[in-house]
Amino acid sequence: MNTAAAGEVLTPSQLNTLARDLLEGAFPLVWVEGELSGVSRPASGHLYFCLKDARAQVRCAMFKPKSTWLKFAPREGLRVLARGRLTLYEARGDYQLVLDHMEEAGEGALRRAFEELKAKLAAEGLFDAARKRALPAYVRRLGVLTSPSGAAVRDVLSVLARRFPLLEVEILPVPVQGATAAAQITTLLRRAAASGRFDALLLTRGGGSLEDLWAFNDEQLARTIAASAVPVVSAIGHETDFSLADFAADLRAPTPSAAAELLVPHAEDLQRRLRAFDARLRNLQRQRLRQAMQRADRAALRLQALRPQARLQLLHRRQAEALRRLRAAWQRRGERERSRLRHADAVLRALHPQRRLTRLQQRLQALAPRPRAALARKLAGDALRLRGLARSLAAVSPLATVARGYAILQHPDGRIVRSVVDAAVGAALEARLSDGQLRLRVEAATPDP
Repeated sequence: MNTAAAGEVLTPSQLNTLARDLLEGAFPLVWVEGELSGVSRPASGHLYFCLKDARAQVRCAMFKPKSTWLKFAPREGLRVLARGRLTLYEARGDYQLVLDHMEEAGEGALRRAFEELKAKLAAEGLFDAARKRALPAYVRRLGVLTSPSGAAVRDVLSVLARRFPLLEVEILPVPVQGATAAAQITTLLRRAAASGRFDALLLTRGGGSLEDLWAFNDEQLARTIAASAVPVVSAIGHETDFSLADFAADLRAPTPSAAAELLVPHAEDLQRRLRAFDARLRNLQRQRLRQAMQRADRAALRLQALRPQARLQLLHRRQAEALRRLRAAWQRRGERERSRLRHADAVLRALHPQRRLTRLQQRLQALAPRPRAALARKLAGDALRLRGLARSLAAVSPLATVARGYAILQHPDGRIVRSVVDAAVGAALEARLSDGQLRLRVEAATPDP
């Protein structure tokens, strides 16, 4: 029996290390769909279980914190779609799958479609950071594409009103869920970007499942966002939700409220900046004036050292005149800057929301009489049409014929006598005239030849 050379003998740990390296190097990131079995979560927070089908099973591990981010509670028999890498646990020589993502299998098809389309658009450079546009320093008019009745729009408007009430916000209502939502969002986004009315556009909605958010994974919508001439901010769902609209947008916010905070500065911050600019301007004026006065003093000293009295007096007068002009110029400049600050303050006050509310109330009062006048005109038209219909009915009514001297013959049971053969000799009849009825009896009945 031959003994192996010393260099060819492996220890169990060396063998398991080689097997692990082989597995991890040979297999890429894989997706596996199966049924949960033997689920356990020890005190460490890690998650251990098996994925099985009718013929086989594979051991799986999902380490903390990824196991704590799951959107569902793993339980025995639940069918899931998992993503991970093959490896080998060296201590026991167990082949296993270490997962970094897991979801219920119902969303598996949508998730795969999402990943395929994301990879396609990323390969085209649609998500490149170099392509994205920077937001303007100060957004004056903002268009918000969202459902007008959702919680997202209320959060956005609340934050904007608190931080910067001077911002003009226009809600562009659009469905954010359903079969036609993606096409309608794409159309409205394209029209809003082409209108030239907005400095930025915000695309937002609240959280939901992958199926609820699927409208924002549409390829045409992603391409429209990327092609928009106006910067687009995306705030779809919660912080852990991602859509193709988020990747294509110029800025992705984790929540609708965070998007509002990113879009506008705080009014108090602007006021602090204005006060800082005013202080810097005043300090600069004082510094320049001090330097000019120092130069004038030095010039005066040099003149005194030259001694010619007439020249000294002339230069002294020039110095005084120059100082006077300098002070006057700095005073005029200071007044201009203060006037600009007063004008800016007046503009801010004129744009205060209370003044805007007053103008809207006046406009509402001016428009209030219009519905009543329109209702009166409609009622008058309806009355005129009713009188016309009454005249038409009167023209074809049998009572109008009776009023011209004719009579209607009826049997006592109400049947109309239409022919001579309908009335037998001796039969009792009633004649209806315009002002009453006559009781008659037939004495003879003679048909026309």
